[in-house]
Amino acid sequence: MTGSARDNFKHARRWVIKIGSALLTDDGRGLDHAAIAGWVKQMAELRQRGIELSLVSSGAVAAGMTRLGWQERPGSIHELQAAAAVGQMGLAQAWEQEFQKYDMQTAQVLLVHDDLSNRQRYLNARSTLRTLTELNVVPVVNENDTVVTDEFRFGDNDTLGALVANLVEADLLVLMTDQDGMYDSDPRNNPDAKLIDDMAADDLRLDAMAGDGGSLGRGGMVTKVRAARLAARSGADTVIVGGRIDSALIRLAEQEPLGTLLRAQQAPQAARKRWLAGHLQTRGVLTLDDGAVRVLLGSGRSLLPVGVTRVEGAFTRGEMVVCQNNQGHEVARGLVNYNIEEAQKILGQASENIESLLGYKDDDELIHRDNLVLV
Repeated sequence: MTGSARDNFKHARRWVIKIGSALLTDDGRGLDHAAIAGWVKQMAELRQRGIELSLVSSGAVAAGMTRLGWQERPGSIHELQAAAAVGQMGLAQAWEQEFQKYDMQTAQVLLVHDDLSNRQRYLNARSTLRTLTELNVVPVVNENDTVVTDEFRFGDNDTLGALVANLVEADLLVLMTDQDGMYDSDPRNNPDAKLIDDMAADDLRLDAMAGDGGSLGRGGMVTKVRAARLAARSGADTVIVGGRIDSALIRLAEQEPLGTLLRAQQAPQAARKRWLAGHLQTRGVLTLDDGAVRVLLGSGRSLLPVGVTRVEGAFTRGEMVVCQNNQGHEVARGLVNYNIEEAQKILGQASENIESLLGYKDDDELIHRDNLVLV
C-alpha cells in the first residue's frame, strides 16, 4: 500500500469505533471485562491526543442471555428484547466503570432506524452526539433492541457504526472484529488467503472477496464492506481490524499498517455536500435579500433568519429547502432548522430575537453552513 493513505490517520480527529458481540462477550461467554478495560485504556490515550470518540457497542443480547442463564439464543422476539433490556444495563455499566478510571464521562445512546430516516430526528440525534463529543463525553451507541422490530432494524451494528460516522461527520470508522482484517478469500477454508491491506471502499472486487453473506458472511465481511461504503458517502475511511491485536487502536493512530483500510474516495465535506445536493426532495423555498446572497456565495457562512424575506412550502425541521434570490434564481439548498410556521415568525429577525418570538430557541441559524450547499 502507499504510505500516504495511512498517513491521513494522523489528521483524523473524529473516530467512530465499533466493537462486535464476539469480542465483547468472549464468543458468548459473558462480557469480557479484561478486554473492555484494554480498549478503554487505548481510547483514553486517543482522547488525550485530541481525538473525539464515539463508541458503537454490540453485546446487549449476548450479555443479557448470560445474566439470565440462557444457553441458547431464543427465537421469540419478546425474549430477545427482554435479554437486550437486561444486558444493556450490564453493558452500559461496564463501559462507564472503565472510562471513569480515566475521569471520562460516558452517555448511553440507543437508536432505532426511524431516528435516522426521519429528518427531524436525524438532526436531533446528530446535534446530541456532536454536543456530547464537544463536552468530552464518549457516546456509547447501540441499537434499541428492546423496542425495535425486524422490519425497522439497522440489521447489524456495522451499519449502525457507519450511520453514526455519517451523523458525527467522522474522519475514521474502525470496525473491530475477531479476525485480523479482511482477506481476499475465506481464511477458514483457504490457508493461502491473504490479508487485504488497502483498497477503495467502492472497489467492486470487494464483493467477491467478502462472499455472498450466507450464515456467516465470511466472518461478517459482507456487512463490513457495506458499512465502509456507507461511511464513505460522508468521506470517512474505514479500517477493519482485529480487536484482540495488542494496542490496535494506538497503533492505528500511529499509522501502523494493521487490518484492512477501505478508503473513501472524496473529502468529508465534498461528500456531504454532494449527498445534500442530490439525495433529498425539497419541501419549501426561502427568498433571501441581496446581503444574505452575498454572504452565502462569498464567505460560505450559515443562513440567519435576518437575511430571509419570504418563506413558502410545507416543511418541518430537518427537511430540504431551496434558497433563492429576489429574482427567483436558486443559489443554495440545505436542511432547515425550523418548520414553516416558525420560519414565518422569525424571518427578517436577528438571531437574538428568536427566543422571544417563539418562546424557545433551538439554533441561531435558519440553515447551518454544514447543512448548506451552493448550487
